[in-house]
Amino acid sequence: MGFELISFTSGLIEGQAVSEVIKCNVYTERFGLRLTQAQAAELVETRSLSLRDNGRIEFGGGVIDKIIKAFCDSPFISAYDYAETLHELIEIFYIYKNETHDLIGDDDLIKFMKTSFDGVCQGSLDLLSGRELYRLAKNLRFGRGGYMDGLLKGQTFSAFDTTGSANFSEDDDADGDSSEENDEEEFYE
Repeated sequence: MGFELISFTSGLIEGQAVSEVIKCNVYTERFGLRLTQAQAAELVETRSLSLRDNGRIEFGGGVIDKIIKAFCDSPFISAYDYAETLHELIEIFYIYKNETHDLIGDDDLIKFMKTSFDGVCQGSLDLLSGRELYRLAKNLRFGRGGYMDGLLKGQTFSAFDTTGSANFSEDDDADGDSSEENDEEEFYE
């Protein structure tokens, strides 16, 4: 009986989440972006799998609608790749919630992702995940989070030099390699 109740409750929560994602279409249609019921259900499934894979639980509606609303006006997202990009953004979000040790709130992480995606990453999810968010996580873990202050106040990135590369500390060179031992492998093993 207990498993049936959990399954029933889980189904209701997922149904509500799909409904919330579909409601975002009212906002995103002005940008030529729309999700079908099936695509919305797949996004909710991606969120569930990402939560499980990253050992996380989430109460409430989650961040799918926040990611949708933040990224729908990006010049680098089209109707053609909209749903696929959202899947990747959701996965990246939960990976980096863990990698930042929850030292940054959901809204601030999404804002950082969006600003980086549209800015220095020029729409590249690989650069977003493999460079900018990696550096964010590394700097937060080592207590070098002061560069976030300007971003959170809506200012431009003062932490980026004129080449567009993040310049968060003296030990990072222009290629993003550290003079310390490179600990990137720990994120992708």
